[in-house]
Amino acid sequence: MSSAVALQKLRAWGRRQLYSLFSSLGSLVSHWAGTLMTVSVLGIAMALPLGLGVVMQNLHGMDLRQEDWGSLSVFLQPTVGEEEARSLAATAEHRFAGTITLISPEQGMAEFVERSGLHEAAELFETNPLPWVLRASPPASATPVDEAAARMADWFAGQDAVEAVQLDHKWMQRLAGLVALGDAFLRLLTVLLSVAVVLVVANTIRLDVANRAGEIKVLNMVGAPNGYIRQPFLYSGLWYGVLGAVLALLLLALALAYLQPAVERLQDAYGNAIRLRGPGATGVVIVLASGGLLGLAGAWWSVQRYLRRFRVENPVRRRSG
Repeated sequence: MSSAVALQKLRAWGRRQLYSLFSSLGSLVSHWAGTLMTVSVLGIAMALPLGLGVVMQNLHGMDLRQEDWGSLSVFLQPTVGEEEARSLAATAEHRFAGTITLISPEQGMAEFVERSGLHEAAELFETNPLPWVLRASPPASATPVDEAAARMADWFAGQDAVEAVQLDHKWMQRLAGLVALGDAFLRLLTVLLSVAVVLVVANTIRLDVANRAGEIKVLNMVGAPNGYIRQPFLYSGLWYGVLGAVLALLLLALALAYLQPAVERLQDAYGNAIRLRGPGATGVVIVLASGGLLGLAGAWWSVQRYLRRFRVENPVRRRSG
């Protein structure tokens, strides 16, 4: 076969594909009410895992400061003086080979005033009400660090000079556990709703195939291959998936715009600007491609089921395609 003939066939194939692509879109537009309902269902189904994925992406972007998970604050009794506080700090440092930082009441008050800005309120106290505080953390070689910190906390809690022991980043550990659980739930939700998208597209294409059963039988009688018969339905499934993905992205954008003012109200608590991040350009491409592939999968399954049934009912065909 010469290159000119091959090029001519390639051009003819490309024109046929473009015609099927846009004619299938025109077919969807012609019955826009049913298309809108199907695309709405697909968009909502895709928006759920997409929204959760964005939430998990933003949570992963937070600084959970895992290197500080083992730190704890030890509050001494108000009657404990400097000498006893330093003795306890030296004993703990020798026992656990960790890092112990001693904070005096004056240092604690200065830190409190700096962080809270309550300078006038601090001046109302005749005497400093803050106790001596030890900030302790296990050695870097201790593994797991949270268990080593728990052992230190138990030892400090048993000392007479200690009033209270607080694990500084316990809530961060719990948040990390919730993030891991969220990742697992996201994977499960993505699989389930992907199956739902395939089934919705397959059922929609099945109805379309049933409405065009007469046309398909004529094509079979004249020897049209299966690939030619499948083509418009596959493109319809592709359009359903892509349009559903576009709607899901629009819903996500609206949700982020709605939630951003509420998130900004948390800025004062964290001291910096917080902004929800969307999926980005790469994420948008992945979502559109995934939606198209799911639509194709649903359409392929539906059409193949019909063609297999047709071959059983009509075993003699001139071309299998």
